[in-house]
Parts: sequence; C-alpha cells; structure tokens
Amino acid sequence: MKLFPNNFLWGGAIAANQVEGSYNHDGKGLSTSDMLPSGILSPHQTREERTPGIKDVAIDFYNRYPEDIALFNEMGFNCLRLSIAWTRIFPNGDEESPNEAGLAYYDCIFDELATHNIQPFVTLSHYEMPYSLVENYGGWADRQLIGFFEQYVSTVFERYKDKVKLWLTFNEINMSLHAPFTGVGLQEDASEQEIYQAIHHQLVANAKAVKLCHQIIPDAKIGNMLLGAINYPFTCNPDDVIAAMHENNKWLFFGDVQTRGKYPGYMLRYFRENDIEIAMEEDDLEVIASASVDFISFSYYASGCASADPKQKEVGNIVASVPNPYLEKSQWGWLIDPKGLRILLNFLYDRYQKPLFIVENGLGAIDELDENGEIHDDYRIAYLNDHLVQAREAMLDGLELMGFTTWGPIDLVANSTAEMRKRYGFIYVDRHDDFSGSLERKRKKSFFWYQDVIKTQGASLTVE
Repeated sequence: MKLFPNNFLWGGAIAANQVEGSYNHDGKGLSTSDMLPSGILSPHQTREERTPGIKDVAIDFYNRYPEDIALFNEMGFNCLRLSIAWTRIFPNGDEESPNEAGLAYYDCIFDELATHNIQPFVTLSHYEMPYSLVENYGGWADRQLIGFFEQYVSTVFERYKDKVKLWLTFNEINMSLHAPFTGVGLQEDASEQEIYQAIHHQLVANAKAVKLCHQIIPDAKIGNMLLGAINYPFTCNPDDVIAAMHENNKWLFFGDVQTRGKYPGYMLRYFRENDIEIAMEEDDLEVIASASVDFISFSYYASGCASADPKQKEVGNIVASVPNPYLEKSQWGWLIDPKGLRILLNFLYDRYQKPLFIVENGLGAIDELDENGEIHDDYRIAYLNDHLVQAREAMLDGLELMGFTTWGPIDLVANSTAEMRKRYGFIYVDRHDDFSGSLERKRKKSFFWYQDVIKTQGASLTVE
C-alpha cells in the first residue's frame, strides 16, 4: 500500500452541540439544536415547550476536553475538526458585544490542542444557530442574519487568528433542503421559495465570511462543506441518467456557488420552472463572485441511486434515494460504498480543481461490551479501512487530498435521531439513551487500529 504523504492531516471530527453539553452554562443561549431533543428528524420545540434532552449533557466534553484531547493525541491526531457554538459567543445572535466566557472557553480548547501539537480545524456553524434569531427574525429568511453572522465570524477570527488556521463556514450546507429548521431556522413545512431565499442569504454570508477570513487571517485557509450525497443512475436508461444528474445538481449547486462564484444555469432554470424568485440586493452576486473558498470539504457516508420512477425511492441517511442492489446496508439503513468515495473525490476534483478534504466518514453502529468489558468493533475497522484504501486510490488518480477526519472519534449524540446507542467512536463513552451512565471513556479495538494507521501513514491498511 503506497503511503499517504507526510503532510497529510489525520484526525477526527466532532460538533459542539453533539459533545459539549453544558447547554446553558457560562452565558450560553439556546440554539436551534437545543430545540431538537429527539434529533433533526423530529419536529422542533419552542422555548415554552422545551423538555430536557440528552444533548443537554451530551458526553460532557465541555468539562472533560483535556482527557479527550489527550486520548486523541494518544491515537496520533495532528488535526481535530470541531465547531464553535455560535450561542456561546453571541447567546441571542444580535448582541452588540460577545460573551467573554464563551470566547475564553474556546481559547482553553485551542491552547490544550496546541500542547498536543493538534491543529484545530474549526466549523463556524455546525447545525446550530441562536434560537432567538428564529423567534425574532424568522431565521435566515431575514437578511439581517447576514450582518449578525458577519459580526460573529469577525469576532472569532480576530480572537483566534493566531491559534486557528483552518476554517469551514457551514456544516453540510445543502442539508437545508432536507432539514430546513436545522439548516436555516425555518419551519419544517417551509416552501421551496422560502428555503431557497434563506439559502441565498446564507450563501452571501458565506462569501462575506470567506472574505473576512482572508483579510483578518491572511495565512489561514477557509473552505466550504457539502454533504457528499452522490447518486448513480439506477440503470443505464437515459431517463435514469438524467434523474441522477438532477439529484446531484441539488447539492452541487452549493459547491458551484461557493467555488465558482455564481448561480449555475441549471439552478436558474429550476427556479424559472418552479416559480421561485430570489430577492437579491444589488451587490449580492458581486459579493458571491468575489470570495471563492480555498478548498472543498465534504462528508461521505453512503451513495445512492436515482431513478426516473419516483416509486423506487426510500429514505436512508435522511436523504431519500433508490437502494443499490450491489451494496450492503449498515444497521441504520445506510448503503456502504467505499468505492463511491473514490468516485466522489474524482468527481469533485474534476469539477472544481481545488484541494479536497474528507471531513466526515464513519460507521454508526451498536457496540456491545464483551465479558471483559472490551469492544471489538471489527465492523468499524473494516468500514474505515476500505474507505481509506479508496481515498488513497483517488490520490493516486492525481487529485490533492488535504486530510481525513473521521466522524466521530469519540462516541457522541447522533444528529439525526439524538441517540447514544448509534456509536461512531474509537473511544466508548458510558452514556445511554435513558440519560444513565458514568461518562467513563474506554478505548475500543478500533482505537489501536487507527493509531497504527496514522503511525504508519497508511501502510497498515489492508487491501483485498
């Protein structure tokens, strides 16, 4: 197996709302994630209705981060992708001054990472925003949020410019099409007109964030993030090929705007044919055109198929697609397709000719402790091994891959269903869906496997 390059970034990815807990401590405001105690697949609550959820404590990373970062260091991480909770910095989103306690907390995180020579890779908005912005402004439907986001990002860029050199804007920005409350703060039954208008405001805000990053931290790099939901044609029938093209365009639209700086023709046609009219200010397109991201990052868990026959679809990993008869499924119905990662990498590099970064890839599964209290998660090892082999194949195809951060390196609260039993980590956390557990950390078999992969620069990967 040819090695990964010496400058390759190895690590894991976590999100504030899925690991931190301490949801109302040190001045933090309520976020949209706090209003989804059962996950993004369930209706959101209001402030008056709000009930306790497992994310209120999550895995208590807020207080236990030194222990967890030490474990990441033990595995050999040189990179950790994490997010800043917007509501820790501006609890309501529209304050004139930031919350110093929130800023100081992330100073501590970044300092702790620095002591272990782990580079922070920070997502500015990872599936959460201040809930007050939904209550008082209607979420991203109101263009005032562009200014609020601009203030937030400029604040954290100025504060952490000497500590953070890798940034992402919005996590899986295309998810707004499937979970509008999570993505843009709109009601779950929002119309396409409303969703795309809110998305336009988010794309303008994205461009402003990119420009601010380049101005405030000239030696930093900032990228976008897509949910890499690649679809194959279900058959070689040209109608299925066109159906796959349309399905892929739905998410590629976000990459096209953030990278090429303009609305693509296929999207303008879609707007015309569906009576969608995007209200824009005079310089919006100019702003978008002036700020291309430095690299393309994406999550990849599964591929799908597209058919001209709508009856073929079923839901897996939130996004509906046609099942692929050649692939196996995970316990949660996600299609396992390592070669799809190589296909997606080549597809994105051919389209954008920018460096790529795999910022999420992993297997959610039910982990059982054996009689000795150990977890032999060979299924997770096989999944990640096969995907990393294909990532290396893609690099041999000639593309530039910056790094790989697996989701998530430690057990955390699943985003889609707010479960702990759907575990991803190399590190087991004794925390359960009934809120019980000691929160003790335990190394799984995959911990030592990933440690070896990093130590050998991929030489320990097995190829069938």
